[in-house]
Amino acid sequence: MTHTTYWKMTFEATSMPPSPTTSPGGKTTLGTVDIVVLVVYFLLVLAVGFWSMWRTKRSTVDGYFLAGKNMTWWPVGASLFASNIGSGHFIGLAGSGAAAGIGAIAYEWNGMLMVLLLGWLFLPIYISSGVMTMPEYLQRRFGGRRTQLFLAVLSLFIYIFTKISVDMYAGALFIQLALQWDIYLAIVLLLSITALYTVTGGLAAVIYTDAAQTAIMLVGALTLMGFSFVEIGGWDGLMDGYANAIPSVRVPNSTCGIPRDDAFHIFRDPVNSDLPWPGVIIGMSIPSIWYWCSDQVIVQRSLAAKTLTHAKGGSLLAAYLKILPFFAVMLPGMISRILYTDDVACADPEVCKKICGNPVGCTDTAYAKLVMELLPTGLRGLMMAVMIAALMSSLTSIFNSASTIFTMDLWKTFRSCASEWELMIVGRVFVLVLVVVSVLWIPVVQASQGGQLFIYIQSISTYLQPPVSIIFLTGCFWKRTNEKGAFWGLVVGLLVGCIRMLLDFIYPAPLCYEEDDRPEVLKHVHYLYFSMLLSFITLVVVVAVSLATEEPKPEQISRLTWFTRFDPVEPKEQVFSVEHSIKSLEMVTSQTNEMGVTEENSNGKACHHRKDSSSSMSSVQSQSKLMSALCWLCGMERRKEGDGNPVTPPPPEQAICSLEEKPRLRLIINVNLLICLSVTAFIIGYWA
Repeated sequence: MTHTTYWKMTFEATSMPPSPTTSPGGKTTLGTVDIVVLVVYFLLVLAVGFWSMWRTKRSTVDGYFLAGKNMTWWPVGASLFASNIGSGHFIGLAGSGAAAGIGAIAYEWNGMLMVLLLGWLFLPIYISSGVMTMPEYLQRRFGGRRTQLFLAVLSLFIYIFTKISVDMYAGALFIQLALQWDIYLAIVLLLSITALYTVTGGLAAVIYTDAAQTAIMLVGALTLMGFSFVEIGGWDGLMDGYANAIPSVRVPNSTCGIPRDDAFHIFRDPVNSDLPWPGVIIGMSIPSIWYWCSDQVIVQRSLAAKTLTHAKGGSLLAAYLKILPFFAVMLPGMISRILYTDDVACADPEVCKKICGNPVGCTDTAYAKLVMELLPTGLRGLMMAVMIAALMSSLTSIFNSASTIFTMDLWKTFRSCASEWELMIVGRVFVLVLVVVSVLWIPVVQASQGGQLFIYIQSISTYLQPPVSIIFLTGCFWKRTNEKGAFWGLVVGLLVGCIRMLLDFIYPAPLCYEEDDRPEVLKHVHYLYFSMLLSFITLVVVVAVSLATEEPKPEQISRLTWFTRFDPVEPKEQVFSVEHSIKSLEMVTSQTNEMGVTEENSNGKACHHRKDSSSSMSSVQSQSKLMSALCWLCGMERRKEGDGNPVTPPPPEQAICSLEEKPRLRLIINVNLLICLSVTAFIIGYWA
């Protein structure tokens, strides 16, 4: 799921001043019991993070960035779900339910299908190719470096200037509303804890803490759902009350504040509705392919699974969990509108400005209103922990994946002879750089006050993701796609998308009582329809340029597409053949006592690492206890003299890239796939 609308709604929520947490009798803040619950939560997260450090070897590239490729299905699935559920869900999804009914849940249920597509179609290709990052896959599939670097820079741009900053600000503001803290103090506290176990533990710590965060989120959200339904009188109370939840003050002769007639339908009018059904089916699915099937944040978790079967099991668990936000987040948001109609569903700009500081509307206060007004002491602290869990799980996933892309795709490109030790340091330092850049970007988010910037954030994902999706689809499932076709398809698609994004930024959508005087392309072409058009333009360019230029080389096809994933590994393609390994070891042994170690990088160039044995021995002996403790904390284990050869051949590529599955487990997984697809089809059909 792309969550473009969620980013928009998340940002609108960030305009809320502390007033939503005030009740008529005074401010409703967290009590002593709530604070104790929060402290216990933070201790639990840190305990899980440090415990995970003992389970994985963090001093290798695979160990730090891919958790040693030893994860089982349940932490993988929980981490997929937690990485996807950010603070924008609890603010934006509930607010969307309060404002327009259940339509936006289509993003969630579309994600159920896409995560299954990842497990059964895309992951076998990524595993057989032996890649660690998505830009690396493009480099192997098409050759050259420009497409790889293009995607790497684009991904980091999206992470830093949309996901990290907006999620962090929304979550920190929620803390500010509950604790009355300075927002920068809240941000620094969150980032300190988040960066601590992300930097020290790597992906293993992120995945295991995500699993713990998932349990906390589900317990808290389902508890609030129970209180909400009891308060409203059950399902019948929701169905009857929502249609009548009309605020007492409205703009005359307008539809402002009146619930939609199609509030309980997913498939809506194809021309005049907020979410036209053809766009939901096609236009929403194409960006979702980028998010679920080719975005580093999601794919990296699946690549950490010990086998393909466990990766598929993780996708299944995530798909089942995606059913719950409808009941645990969206429906409580709709109930909040019923309980606090004049506050949550305010329809007059002046009234809304007084209530929540946002003249556009206050529906995004729905979830916070429920938490602070409906729940008793203790459970408010639990829900505060839920919000923080959603924020931290999303941030840690992005931090780890962004550092992976920077280290493996950008740093290694310009430092092809970088040692594993250097890559470990760079990956950890870049997390800290991300934290600093994100904090510096916060004032921009804060100053916009729900104005132009949320449109920019929405447009980033809607208009930049479809071209990337098309590149991966054609690269994985059409062997004729070549580098020129992929590159120019990406360039043209992003150029067209940026033009539409710029127009959206210049001409924002009017409010419900205003006349729409935007250009025709904005007024009559819904962004989901434009997503379909943009995908078609990109596809035409990719196909035309690929057919007009040379065919891909055999090494750009073998084990890199769906149809060639079972190709045997050619000896020349192996990084270390047996003979090469023996020669390398002999060379290392002969040169260790002389000048240094000569290795061969991935480009075939000789990399000479000079080694002064006397100074190295002296350095190890003089290393302070503080530095030793710091190196242990970060998993940066130094090799001692005499430990053996510093160069060790990796395991055979056939074992690393194996797609073998045990027949019985594969049968169980496939049966569950059919069950999950049936459940998805039923719930979509029931609410369509």
